[in-house]
Amino acid sequence: MAVEASRRLHDGTVCFVGIGLPSLAANLARRTHAPGCVLVYESGTIGSKPVELPLSIGDGELADTADAVVSVPEMFAYWLQGGRISVGFLSAAQIDRYGNLNSTVIGDYAHPTVRLPGGGGAPEIALGVDDVFVLLRHSNRAFVERLDFTTSLGDNVRVVVTDLGVLEPRDRELTLVALHPGVDVEQARAATGWDLAVADELRETEPPTELELLALRALRTKGHEHA
Repeated sequence: MAVEASRRLHDGTVCFVGIGLPSLAANLARRTHAPGCVLVYESGTIGSKPVELPLSIGDGELADTADAVVSVPEMFAYWLQGGRISVGFLSAAQIDRYGNLNSTVIGDYAHPTVRLPGGGGAPEIALGVDDVFVLLRHSNRAFVERLDFTTSLGDNVRVVVTDLGVLEPRDRELTLVALHPGVDVEQARAATGWDLAVADELRETEPPTELELLALRALRTKGHEHA
């Protein structure tokens, strides 16, 4: 998932990054084909170049290696709403066929089965960047016919990368455009809570290259490429 997402980042892309897979994907891109990719973390660090994957957005290495550190209000008002960030990574507990996301509650809002962490900056990121990349495990629990709550709108979602394949919007509806090696269409359909559209030109994703694997392992092993 991280490799597939990283390949969609380009040199010079200004990318709003979260912890976990988004951070892994963005740092992988920076270490391979897109060294000029600018990483922006929600804590206000701009141009961070971590050697080790950060533990949180408050990890000191993000500030130590950043070109600039600004306040969170300035980050959202000047950088995000000012149109200075091109790509934003998001995830959620639920997604629907239009890319709308729920990270607020499961069940009724007043009496939820599960109360989730909430939107944080996600609603602003979803509409403030040009392109939203969603990274999400593919299951019926996550890919639902109807969200229990709409936290973030899917208007700018350009790609959804899952552990089964890749979806992109076609006529507004998320459509399966690629499968990872060893996965078939029926697996993807069975893990989706709606009647999943499948592209006519369905392809198979390319396995990681040796360079990508070396860079990925270096990030996971705190900078030691051959560990």
